[in-house]
Order: sequence, then structure tokens, then C-alpha cells
Amino acid sequence: MGGAAPPVRGGRAASTLATAIAPAVWGTTYIVTAKLLPEGHPLFAGLMRALPAGLLVLVLTRTLPRGAWWVRVGVLGALNIGVFFPLLFFAAERLPGGVAATLGAAQPIVVALLAVLVLRERPSVWRLAWGVTGVVGVGLVVIGPKAALDPLGIAAGLAGAAAMALGVTLTKRWGRPAGVGAMTFAGWQLTAGGIVLLPAALLTEGVPDRIDGPAMGGYLWLGLVGGLLAYTLWFRGIGALPVTATALLGLLSPLVAAALGVFLLRESFSGVQLIGFVLALAALLAGQITPSRTRPVR
Repeated sequence: MGGAAPPVRGGRAASTLATAIAPAVWGTTYIVTAKLLPEGHPLFAGLMRALPAGLLVLVLTRTLPRGAWWVRVGVLGALNIGVFFPLLFFAAERLPGGVAATLGAAQPIVVALLAVLVLRERPSVWRLAWGVTGVVGVGLVVIGPKAALDPLGIAAGLAGAAAMALGVTLTKRWGRPAGVGAMTFAGWQLTAGGIVLLPAALLTEGVPDRIDGPAMGGYLWLGLVGGLLAYTLWFRGIGALPVTATALLGLLSPLVAAALGVFLLRESFSGVQLIGFVLALAALLAGQITPSRTRPVR
């Protein structure tokens, strides 16, 4: 088993705040894709988020996996990126965006269950309950009254959440090789995930006919910030924090996306949506707390 990443300087609060940057940045993906990138090429956008940044890290660090880590990196890159992205985009095509986001918010629940099966942790009823609360909160924020439910879209959304949940859990179990930094580890996985995405993106969508200046800026944002920076912080946090607490930070992604819709697209929140926002935010924060066990009085 690889060595776990050291906690971020300043203790757990600093680790949590640093890790939370990743899902917050991922929450900008929708608005960047909608406003800057060519239409009809979501898999190509996922490819541009993963492969160039991963290859850049390989060139800069000149460090490759060794031994069993070739297989482990392939598995983690596929689960966290290469398989997750196509399932996410397929769900988004078959379902309203709010339904797809709510299915993705179920990831902490899956992680809580996998932590018991894979990591042999004690069941955390506390975090499992807050995971359910988070799903309800996100659902209230993003699901409209006329949301249609497509069975294939729902299956893809749940499979995508399960794929990344397993990837997060295995990342916690395996750690990372001794002496390998979080950015190098992220670069390995981005490269592996990008290689998985490459044939799917080119065969189904191809390269956009025209990539203008705003699109180049969007791809750079997705690759360097949403890819390299975000995944470096994310994988570092997985090593330093409880795995289910880390997964609950993922609720920030749909919340940031909804907030950007209000501030940049002049959308508005209803009273129900505000309640859902508060619920999801409370679940995210409460999930970072480890309740103390009280000893029974003899």
C-alpha cells in the first residue's frame, strides 16, 4: 500500500479548505462550457481538461509510475476521469441538468458504504445521514417541477457517481508512492484518464471546426485550473482527510454552479431552492465534523 499524503500545513481546517477549492472550481465547468466552448463537444472538453495537463506534468517531472502503480494509476485514472466523464455527459444529455447533478451528489453516500467494504472503516451513520441530506438539498436547488426522468440517463448518472466514488475510495486505500508529490500523482491520473477519453471523444465528436480565443481560454481554464490544480488539491485532500468527509465536499460543485447562475446569468432562487441550498451547505459542513463517542457510565 502506498504512503498517505501528509496533512496540509495548518491542520485539518486548512486541509479541508484547500481540498474544497477543487469541487468549487469544478462548479464553474457548466458556465465555462456553455459560454466559451464550441457546442456539441462535451467529451472533447473533458479530453482537453485531462490529457494536455497530464502530459505537461509528465514532461516537467519526468517521473513515471513503477511496478504495480502502472495498473493502479490506470484504474484510478479510468474511474476518476476516463469513465466518469462520458457517463456524466451521457446523463446530462438524457436528463435535465438538475437531475444529473442530483444523481452526482449521491457520491458521498456510495463512498460511505465503500469505506466500510473496501477500507474496513466503522460505519458512519453521521456522515451517511448528512450525505442523504445533501442529496435532498441539491435536489431542491436544481430540479425543476417539470424534470423528466429517463431510465438510461438515471442509470448513467448513478454509474458515474459510483465510478468516481470507487476511484476516491481506492485512492484512499492505495495512497500514493513514497516520494511522489500530489501534482505528479494527479498528472498520472489525468494522463491515464485522457487516454481513455481520447478514442471516445475523437470517434463520437471529433475536433470542433473552429476554436476561437474565448474557447482557447475556456480550455486553458478547464485544463490548468479545473484539471491540474483541482485534481492536485483533491488527491492531496483524500490522503489527508476522512474519505467520506472529502466526498461530501463534492456538494460544493452543484452549489457553486447554481450560485454562478444567479450572479452571472441573472437567474433567481425560489424559496424552496434557498432551503435546499442551506440544507446542502449544512450537510457539507456537518460532514467535516467527527462526532465524539461518549463512553457509557458504569
